[in-house]
Amino acid sequence: MGEVKRHKARELDSLTRRISDLDPSSIDSLYGLEPVYEPGKGLPGLLPEEFVAVQCPYCGERLETRVDLTADEPSYIEDCQVCCRPIEFTVEREQTGALLAVRVQRVD
Repeated sequence: MGEVKRHKARELDSLTRRISDLDPSSIDSLYGLEPVYEPGKGLPGLLPEEFVAVQCPYCGERLETRVDLTADEPSYIEDCQVCCRPIEFTVEREQTGALLAVRVQRVD
């Protein structure tokens, strides 16, 4: 009976060491999690979001919109705040991640 307990203790020690050796990115990968933006952990001088003014391609109204610079997607759809029609926003970034340009276009 003592041998079984020792074997279980060795298995538990091995498992404990493997778990404690995992870094945050390995844990994210293991569970299929996306990276999370941590305030103050980004590249120096880069903001996580910027507000930009664009013109609606349908009604021509000037809109102020928030661009999330932590998102991996280069484009997204948002409704116009005035005419409620869908606008496709395409975000262009520099290699450093800084906002370069935002293009808007009609979805229809």
